[in-house]
Parts: sequence; structure tokens; C-alpha cells
Amino acid sequence: MGIGDFRRGLLLCLAFAAGLLLTVAPGAGAKVKVLKSEKLDSRLTELTLSTPNVDGPTGVRVLLPAGYGSSSRNYPVLYLLHGAIDDYRSWTDKGDAEALTAGLPLIVVMPDSGPSDGYTNWDNPGPDGQPAWERYHIEDLIPFIDQRFRTRADRAGRAVAGLSMGGYGAMIYAAKHPDLFTAAAAFSGAVNLTNPLLLSISTPTARGDYATHKLRFESDNPLSLAENLGGIDLTLRTGDGSSGGPLDPDGGFDIVESVVHASNVSLHDRLGELGIGHVWEDYGPGNHTWPYWQRDLKKTLPGLMKRFRDRTPAPKRITFKSADSSYGAYGWSVKINRKAGEFSMLSDAGRNGFGISGSGRATVRTAPLLRKCRRFSVTIRDVSGKRKTVRHTGRKRRLEVKVNLGPANPFEQFTPEDEAAGHHSASANVSFKLLGKDRCGKKKRGGHG
Repeated sequence: MGIGDFRRGLLLCLAFAAGLLLTVAPGAGAKVKVLKSEKLDSRLTELTLSTPNVDGPTGVRVLLPAGYGSSSRNYPVLYLLHGAIDDYRSWTDKGDAEALTAGLPLIVVMPDSGPSDGYTNWDNPGPDGQPAWERYHIEDLIPFIDQRFRTRADRAGRAVAGLSMGGYGAMIYAAKHPDLFTAAAAFSGAVNLTNPLLLSISTPTARGDYATHKLRFESDNPLSLAENLGGIDLTLRTGDGSSGGPLDPDGGFDIVESVVHASNVSLHDRLGELGIGHVWEDYGPGNHTWPYWQRDLKKTLPGLMKRFRDRTPAPKRITFKSADSSYGAYGWSVKINRKAGEFSMLSDAGRNGFGISGSGRATVRTAPLLRKCRRFSVTIRDVSGKRKTVRHTGRKRRLEVKVNLGPANPFEQFTPEDEAAGHHSASANVSFKLLGKDRCGKKKRGGHG
């Protein structure tokens, strides 16, 4: 294989993805319109949709469980994502998804995300417009599916999986929206965007050039956001591209699978460092082809169905990392007053307090996990020192706390200017102690510290 073939193969098979932190708003699925609905067989329906986030019509296939029409139950949902070059039809036309899920009480949704640079909100227009794939999938499609079909419309009943580019999509969606998915699986996934070989063939269409938009890439990289994956049932399956695999049609070395193997090893190692459990299968010889992805899905489904049956709750303490100045997960929200883009992280956040790192001034609002109408003593340890204040949960069962993370960095993180100035990040820790009951009148209570 020549260098030109190598570059073209990687570009087509491992197209990158990116996106902004999004939340699913009630009624958001109303933005989706059905242009056409065709029942292909007793289980499979193909929908043609319009959405303001994608230019032109876009397709999605939905596999319903056997007996769906005569049942009144609600079913868990697997969002099954395609790779580059392929589309929403590929998992059923090439991946045998219908046979593999036969007999399972499961709805499978297979959306389109374009032939390359999928699972991203594009910064620049391309030949087919400027699609916001992540915004469509997260804000539009999930609510639409929950409204149109009898789904278990909660985190414990929703999972995401995909191959190659779709494996990237599965992991980045789980990392950016961990409160939406109970499980995520990547099959030969491009899960490290900053792999040097991947960067060597990247194009600026979706996100800009890496040299001048490093934070953009890093903030869209599952490896960089690995901390967010705690509490999710994770699966990584990959070959190493070497010859001699049992399902290889040609039996030769596959450079594409070799590159994604290195990316998966990086994520596997990082998850291990963080103490985040996951299923890891490095099956050695094997190439970047459908027979392996079919096998991967078949192996993954039993564990996925068990996860759905267990109805695993969200973690009691969460960690969430983001480069956005306003972000949140699991009902927690963070707003930071700062000058330039950089990573910040809410850590070990739960009923007893939280930690946070970054620069500037941060306002943290807890999830509604505390008892309403209660007074708490709040101990804050930040750049300003140690201090105590009293906060009230009110009827919304939340506390709001302001912390000082020191002077805001003047330049975007990872830029030459930032490195020359010396990037700095401060940490703060906040703890809560219940004082007792509080009166909840009509007037909103609480203050800032």
C-alpha cells in the first residue's frame, strides 16, 4: 500500500467527530419531521426525516422487537452508529444487525451521520452544507424516537455503540452526555483523535486545523474526556491489523486496524489509570472489516441486555470535564467567568460536596439530590482561603456555591501564547454539612459566597 492509499484509507475509514456539550430539552423531538416512512419487513422500518440541524433529508432505520405491535411494554434502545463511507443502512445491509438482535426485547436505532467527519457539529461548510450531526442526534433524534416509539426514555434504558467512526461517535457521545447513556461500546473505534497518524490526514472542514485549534480537538477527544466515562458500562473491542486473523478475507496486514488499535490501547490504558472498569478485548490478528464488527456486536449484546435488566442507577458521585465555560451533567451545572477557552473539571461531586479545577470565578449548582427546605453549612477551600457560609436548598433541593479559582488565563489553552505565558490551573474543594430544617416560604432563599 502506497502513502496515498494509506492516507485515503484512513481518511475514509476513520473520519473524525466533534461536538458541543448539549442537553436534551423536553419536546425537542418536535423539530424533526417525517418526510417518508417505509416498512421494509416485520421488524425493520426506514424513516426519511428533516431536521434544522442537517441540510436536506436524512435517513434512519429502526429495528423493533418481535411482537412490538401486540405488546404494551416499553423497550430499551440501542443507538447503533455506522462508520465512514457507510450510512444508516449499513448495519442491516452489511452487519446482520437484524438477525443478531432477533428475539431480544430491544429497539435498535441506526441514524445517518454522513460519509466522513460524522458525529460532529461542523465549524465550516462542506460540499453538502454545514451539518450539526451531534446536535441532531442528541437534541432532535433521541426525543423524537422516545415520542414515536415505546421506549424506556431514561438513562438506564439507553445505550450507544458503533464501529470505526461510529465507535468514536459512541465514546464521544457517552463522554459528553454520560447522563443519557448507561452503556457505550466501540468496535475498532477511532477513539483517540490526537493519534499522530490520524492527525497527519485530518482536514480542516469540520473543526479547523489541529495546529491552531488544539483545544477544539482535545475537547472532542474521548481520550481527553476519559474521566467522564465513569459509571458507564464500557466496551472496547479491536484487532491489531496483523495478518492471520480468523475472519480476514485476504489475510494481509491492515494499516487502518493497526492505527485504531493504537488508539484503543491508549484509551484502555487511560481508563485503567483512572480506575474505570471496562470490557477490553484485543483479539490480535484481524483487519478493519465487517465480519469482526458483526462478531463484536454479537459478543456485546448479552452484557448490554443484562445492563438494561439491572436498571443500573446513575453514579452517586460524578466527575465531569469540559472546555466549555458553562457545562453540566447529571443535574449539576457549572458556569465559569474567564477570559479564554480551557479545560475545567468538576470532580467527586455528590451529596457531601465537590471539587473543581480551572481558572477564573466558578458558580456551581448541585443536582437536586438534597432534601428540600434544609440549611447546610458549606465549607469552601479555594484560592481565597478557607471560609464557611450557610446555604439553603429551598424547594428545588439544590445548593449554589461560588468559588475562586484564581486569575483567569489570558490565552486559550494549548496555544503558543498560553504556553509562553505559563498556563495555570487552581483547585477548590467544597463540603456540605446539614444544619437542620429550614422554612420554605414563597420568597427564593439563598446567597452567594
